Order: sequence, then C-alpha cells, then structure tokens
Amino acid sequence: MDWHFGEHTGSPFWLGKRDGLGFDPLADVRGVADLTRFPDVSDELRTVPARQLIPQGLADRPFRVYDSGGTTGSPKRIVDSGYRSRLLEWAHARLVEAGVPGSGNWLHLGPSGPHVIGFDVGRYAALGNGILYGVDLDPRWVKRLLAQGRADDADEYVQHLLDQAETILQTQDIAVLNTTPPLLEAICARPELYRLVREKTQAIIWAGTSISAESLRQLDEVFFPGIPVVGVYGNSLMGVAPQRPAAPGDRHPCVFEPYPATTRLELVDDDGRSVPYGERGRVRLHLVAEEMFLPNILERDTAVRVEPRPGSAVDGLADVQTFRALSDVRIIEGVY
Repeated sequence: MDWHFGEHTGSPFWLGKRDGLGFDPLADVRGVADLTRFPDVSDELRTVPARQLIPQGLADRPFRVYDSGGTTGSPKRIVDSGYRSRLLEWAHARLVEAGVPGSGNWLHLGPSGPHVIGFDVGRYAALGNGILYGVDLDPRWVKRLLAQGRADDADEYVQHLLDQAETILQTQDIAVLNTTPPLLEAICARPELYRLVREKTQAIIWAGTSISAESLRQLDEVFFPGIPVVGVYGNSLMGVAPQRPAAPGDRHPCVFEPYPATTRLELVDDDGRSVPYGERGRVRLHLVAEEMFLPNILERDTAVRVEPRPGSAVDGLADVQTFRALSDVRIIEGVY
C-alpha cells in the first residue's frame, strides 16, 4: 500500500482514486481480506490511458502494453516491465514438474500481440534455450465470425491455422505444442497433423478457459497416451496458474495453482462470500505486484475450490468454466 499510494511511487490511476475510496489504504488495509474494500476497476482498464497505470517509482523502466481477449467487450489493458518474466520463471518450473521438457523448441498455435500469451510462450521457450515457432491466431476475428453466424468461415480459418502448424511440424523439431482446447480437438480430427503431433512432440499444453473432464480423459488416454497433457489457466489480468502436480485425494484430473507471491484467487458466491471446498464459485482476483495493483476483480470464470496441496499456502481451482451471465454481455469463447 505504501508503494501504490505513495505520492512519489504510486500510479496516477490509483493516486487519483485515493481520496474517493472512503477509507485510507495506508492505514486501513492490513491483509488480503481488506482488499475487498477496493472497487472493481476492471472495466476502467478498457479506456484508461496505459501510461496512467505505470507506477511513478518505475517511470524510468520501459513498459509493454497487453490486451485482454475482448471476450466480454472492448479489451482491457495491462502494463508490464519485468514482473511477467519473473512470474513465468516460476510457471515454467511448475510445467517442468508436471512433465513438460525443460528444454527444446516450442510451437505456439495461438494469439501473439496484443495478447500476452504470445509473450508468455516465448519466455517459456527461451528459459529452456529453445526456439519459438508461432502460428498467429486472431481470436477477435473468430469471435466476430461466430457472432455473425458465419460458422463455416470460422471453420475455414481454423483449417488455415492448422495448415501452417502442419508445415512447421513436417520440417522442424518441436518438443512442446501450446494451443487451445478447441484447436487441439481440431488437430485430432486431421489424421496427418495428428500423426505429426503424436510422433514429434514430447508434451502438449492447453491454455484457455474451459474443457470438460471427459475431453481431458480422451486427450490423456485415447489421443495422446504417454505424452504429458498439461493445462494452464490464466488471462491478461491475473497472469497464469499452471496445473499443479496431483495431490493426495485430488478428485479432479486438472487442478490449477496461482503464483503465491502476488496472486490470490478466491471462489465466491453471489454475496461475495468464499464457497466451501468442493463447491463452485465465481473467481475473484487480488493481484498485488510492484507494477500492477488489481484488487477485488470479479473474473469471467467460475471454478471448484480445491484445498491447497501439501506445502502450498494457496487454494487450487478445478473445472474452470465461463460465467455465462456477465453483465448481460454475450460471451463468445470461439477458439478459446
């Protein structure tokens, strides 16, 4: 709080809100529970000039701007200098722990800029001294096609993406494939591309919001037996929460765990109260990092609350699904 609300260190965005909060963040915020006193500012991230988000104490650093996917309307924006890289070092170690090779080349079949996931996958590849191959996906175009009822055009676009991925796999050494659940299903429906993925990759990472337990079972047991299939939950605002190693008593095939140093993901009911373990709730984000302060953000997703694994201080999340009734906005996941 001293940093984000200090006269010479805080961002213009938060300093401009201090007098209107109705409480003193420097005196009244003593723990995570107090973060719910802040307003949910996520909608403001759609329009605020990005420079207003940069803490004055970091004004001498170069910053990048990334957009959200725009699933619920105009995209939200975040700023980043070095925090995302530190987060991804932790996430990469978790992925290796889950069976992803620590070195080798990556194929990213998904968005690049302005979405942050392209930076994320490039960082994973670099951490293993690998090369990143990319097939750029514009999810906003797919969502527009689907919103207009042009499903055939969307399917043609998906095949265009898969053509490019097939060309890369035919000629290059790829250790890790990173893509979305719908595109992974489309890969399985193309015999030659499916064969290449089976024979050449050592691990598959799926990143997106929702996938059913049955689809996960099919990927693990039917389509890619013997190849680690690992999930990563995340978005621009919260960062990433990789799949954690299986813990004793886990009932779900995939449980996500956020970065404990900066991130808390709570699962809450309609009244904002935490749901019991084993129950489904809406995801509420608190991100407290040097570069960004995002407390009390209600996300677009729901999940089942899972007890922390041994040695961890943060809850797990399982069976993530899109929250369908979000401010009366029609949500189109498209190729996510």
